[in-house]
Amino acid sequence: MNQSSKHATTTDSLETHLKRENPLLLEPLAEFRRLDRIAHRMGLLAPGESFTRRVPWWPVISLLGTFSAGKSSFINSYLGTTLQRTGNQAVDDRFSVICYSEDGEPRTLPGTALDADLRFPFYRISGDIEDVAIGEGRRINNYLQLKTCNSEQIRGKILLDSPGFDADNQRSATLQITDRIIDLSDLVLVFFDARHPEPGAMRDTLQHLVSNTINRDDASKFLFVLNQIDTTAGEDNPEDVVAAWQRALASSGLTAGRFLRIYDEEAADPIADESLATRFKQKKDEDIAEIHRRMKGVEVDRAYRVVELMTGAADALAGRQGVGQLRQHLRQWRRRTLIYDGLALLPIVLACGAAFIWAHDTAMGGVERMFSNTPSGWAIVAFVVIVLGLIHFGSRTLAARQISKRIQPASQQTFSLDLKRAFRRNTRWWRGLFSIHPKGWHVFARRRVARIRGKQETMVRRLNDRFTQPSG
Repeated sequence: MNQSSKHATTTDSLETHLKRENPLLLEPLAEFRRLDRIAHRMGLLAPGESFTRRVPWWPVISLLGTFSAGKSSFINSYLGTTLQRTGNQAVDDRFSVICYSEDGEPRTLPGTALDADLRFPFYRISGDIEDVAIGEGRRINNYLQLKTCNSEQIRGKILLDSPGFDADNQRSATLQITDRIIDLSDLVLVFFDARHPEPGAMRDTLQHLVSNTINRDDASKFLFVLNQIDTTAGEDNPEDVVAAWQRALASSGLTAGRFLRIYDEEAADPIADESLATRFKQKKDEDIAEIHRRMKGVEVDRAYRVVELMTGAADALAGRQGVGQLRQHLRQWRRRTLIYDGLALLPIVLACGAAFIWAHDTAMGGVERMFSNTPSGWAIVAFVVIVLGLIHFGSRTLAARQISKRIQPASQQTFSLDLKRAFRRNTRWWRGLFSIHPKGWHVFARRRVARIRGKQETMVRRLNDRFTQPSG
């Protein structure tokens, strides 16, 4: 089975899933498929690649942070069952994808169950791991696991529990997966441990989880959770702990950030001061209620986000990230090729001119006689044309290789495009040097992408009709 057939099979499986789970997303899926076809013809997507693999077709809630920050305890409390192991040390060094199952017995499945299923957010993540850590892609089971749970809290959504950032020696691959999680998540809960009020020691974690999120269009999906806040009740001023973390956020550039303060009431030590205990509990209940409200809301947010991602994919393809940048590389290639042609051909043209002048002045009867009476003149012309052609195509090839080396490989950001592949396709020997549009970017493709970009408002209105009643 070739790559295109495999891709069709996986998207057909996704279509079947959406028909059952959320038919409203069938129309965006169809548009993603059309974008795939255009991008494949242009070379901006490799065979078997798809925009759909970067879309969270299930609502995704991820929990990130340092080890012992209470992520697993929070998950167990939310699910109403003991699914994740807990402890003060790093107890799990793999990303856990948790989803609903009607089976009453929880199961733990290997990472390959995620790597080969388009419905999950880690589809073909092994290739991404291989890109940053050679040889690690085949060890996918060391990085991922799929857990099932019969809890109504998880029905229709996915929870992602990450290993502690400071617990994994294979850091490059871990951060690669974390970046994928952040891109795909509808809600990101970033946990910190109030028992360790030295945020400066976690500067690297703050840099990755805070600084890198400031300029994101979806920065509102991040919630910062200060867990085990009950342990600060014995401090002279517990608010100082919160203030220290807020200053840490501000030093990382997030001046508007705030922490939700929670703790596990069953595991917490009693707070001697009754009024203080009441105040802590009231604040904890309010913040947990807000977290649960946001977690419940992802089911609605997901549909709107898929529509936004559809428009984002079309914008990436037709805008500066795709066609615009490809055209820029092709202009550089043309300019460099012409420069190399000029440098190589100038001495040849001068030499040919000198040869013709010399032939004209000799006793051989001039250039006219050479061409009219013998085939040698035309042979010389043919030879010169061949040499010029070889020089030109050599210049094209050299310029293309130099520019191709400078093109960054496709990153793992949302809707990243393989510009290097597309550039190589447009600089093959039979492609004209002065082609106006990149290969595959013809008038029908441009119109199709424009129509997809224009469908966002229509799709959003349909979602509004389902989830809202503006007319009362």
